[in-house]
Amino acid sequence: ARALTPQTAETDAIRFLVGTQSLRYDNQIHIIDFDDENNIINKNVLLHQVGEIWHISTSPADKGVLATCYNKTSDTKVMTCAAVWRMPKELESGSHESPDDSSSNTQTLELLCHLDNTAHGNMACVMWEPMGDGKKIISLADNNILLWDLQESSDKAVLSSSAALEGKGQLKFTSGRWSPHHNCTQIATANDTNVRGWDTRSMRQIYCIENAHGQLVRDLDFNPNKQYYLASCGDDCKVKFWDTRNVTEPVKTLEEHSHWVWNVRYNHSHDQLILTGSSDSRVILSNMVSISSEPFGHMVDDDELSDQEDQHQEEKIKEPLQDSVIATYEEHEDSVYAVEWSSADPWLFASLSYDGRLVINRVPRALKYHILL
Repeated sequence: ARALTPQTAETDAIRFLVGTQSLRYDNQIHIIDFDDENNIINKNVLLHQVGEIWHISTSPADKGVLATCYNKTSDTKVMTCAAVWRMPKELESGSHESPDDSSSNTQTLELLCHLDNTAHGNMACVMWEPMGDGKKIISLADNNILLWDLQESSDKAVLSSSAALEGKGQLKFTSGRWSPHHNCTQIATANDTNVRGWDTRSMRQIYCIENAHGQLVRDLDFNPNKQYYLASCGDDCKVKFWDTRNVTEPVKTLEEHSHWVWNVRYNHSHDQLILTGSSDSRVILSNMVSISSEPFGHMVDDDELSDQEDQHQEEKIKEPLQDSVIATYEEHEDSVYAVEWSSADPWLFASLSYDGRLVINRVPRALKYHILL
């Protein structure tokens, strides 16, 4: 398995979706519900009756709707296609009932529409407009950016605009992210060693970080609280943090992994917490305080402090806190292709390795309280 996503529209139950990559069987989407109080994982399986799943993403507005990028073989050629699906009604919200015999009642996803890419090439990923009503989607196909409008019941996708990467050689996007800032009018894409920003209204390029990494850029993520900040990772084993207003130098670089870094994710609530997954089989949780929205810790009201505390507090405020690696998780025995934070619980995250192992972890309690208190 390579494809993992939290169920974005679900903010109460802790829930992740995993897509399988099997050549022999029907591929599946596993709906993973984590019961936090009892530490139990429940699973429901949905059949995804087309090829192996390379990427999966969920609607920010509708719990039942998701998109996948999958392989399809036709006339000895393999194409990566994308489609929008709906899961059965009874599985839409977090269920804590685990069926006794999951094999007998496997259900199938309902196809809502294909994102037709016959003219554009292989789909790399699908991104939903983060704050939207779940009707706007961008897909990256080879060197094309395609903006789709889903109709009312999502059973039809209309291509509303597109842009193409121009240049020499075989240009291909590897991944992209839709920025939650600027009224959701910007996306960032990775192709080869470059990171580019685009305005979704004009479909024009607004910035380009050339040679952001020494080798292929694998993934990107926007800081949810600081509008110009972006993280990237790649095959040079590095994670870099950028301010898109000044793209000549990264603001910070992390060099903790020993192989390709496939994934980087900002915590949605506490932007100092950064999660990375790599084909060195490790997941690393870092605390990047210096470039977070609270580099000096929390604001404290003056009235709350006595004189002595006041002085102490002032000394503390002048010192930005130190960046550090909080924890390295080694539960995986294979390449970690995906890491994701839960949409419901900011202290919980999942990681997925190629052998199909999904691990759910928590931010260490001491750090959690340090951030909160």
